[in-house]
Amino acid sequence: MRIRGRTLSALLLATALGVSALSANAFTAASASTHDSTPTVSAHAGHVSSASALASGDDPDGDGYIPANPQVTGVTPSTAVPPPAYHHEFQAGCAVTHTAADDPILYPGQPGASHDHTFMGNTTTNAHSTTASLAPGPTACTAPADASAYWMPSLYKGNTKILPVGPQVIYYKAGVTDYRSVRPFPKGLRFIVGSPTQSAQEFRNHKGFVEGWECGDSFFNTDFPASCPSRPDVQLNLRFQAPSCWDGKYLDTPDHKSHMSYTVVKPGTNDNMCPASHPVALPMIEFKMAWPVNGDMSQVRLSSGKGYSFHYDFFNAWEERTLKALVDHCIVGGLQCDTRGFDLYRPERGAVLNADHRLP
Repeated sequence: MRIRGRTLSALLLATALGVSALSANAFTAASASTHDSTPTVSAHAGHVSSASALASGDDPDGDGYIPANPQVTGVTPSTAVPPPAYHHEFQAGCAVTHTAADDPILYPGQPGASHDHTFMGNTTTNAHSTTASLAPGPTACTAPADASAYWMPSLYKGNTKILPVGPQVIYYKAGVTDYRSVRPFPKGLRFIVGSPTQSAQEFRNHKGFVEGWECGDSFFNTDFPASCPSRPDVQLNLRFQAPSCWDGKYLDTPDHKSHMSYTVVKPGTNDNMCPASHPVALPMIEFKMAWPVNGDMSQVRLSSGKGYSFHYDFFNAWEERTLKALVDHCIVGGLQCDTRGFDLYRPERGAVLNADHRLP
């Protein structure tokens, strides 16, 4: 957990300063596999969430707390039973833009202080990113209004960095049973899902765990499978879900997690609801990632370590009107929407975005 304070330990500071930043140049789909002669796996494989010694644009006093403005108060977690709807979601298709040893949530203003990350969505994301800097930034997400930053540890096979090819599926779903109570993310909300220091058992028991690492007919792996079928149609896959209940008070907290919570079970039922401490229901993000790697997997690793060190970060920079329209139509409306907010099985409900993925 992150210690609230203003001073890094000498050891952590020396480690942070000793790591060189990797290239942050944009990648194209054609460069999905690049050679990195200096892997960063050993430099920060065990980094922990420690308080930044530096103030940042969104956290001028450097204490790790970023208050929401306005805060959301007077909300009670919904215990209502909504009309039946099997799906309540839409997709955000976001492609890889670049990699860098940056982390604007964990190490704001400290380029090169992290293990290597693979960034998707906003093309400008770096160690100095703030809510204001991300908002106008160009994006590799299908919807131009999604300027959010998404990132995860980079994956290697030996010394070759393997990047996901094309838009990756990022679901926005209802995590609570009463999908009608879900509201859009507040701009500037950010959080970390999982931990680079978690054990294999902690990864398997994580509330965001869906099916673990999978390829071919191999599922529920906490670490990378020893091998995957060597066929063009086989990739390494992972799905991992984020918490979707917010305290309504902070856009970030010192550990980058405690302002968010996973759902709890409503007593006497199988229904999911938000806890009283985090009463605001937000979309549940689910990463569905695919890496073009198969065959012998013995040299596959993450920049953060073993497969069970997987984690990811989200920094919301959606244009508010578009996000609200998608949430209201697809999640609150109980639909299974694509990136345009269109449900193939309910065509009469129409789409949210036009052919250019913009609000009409």
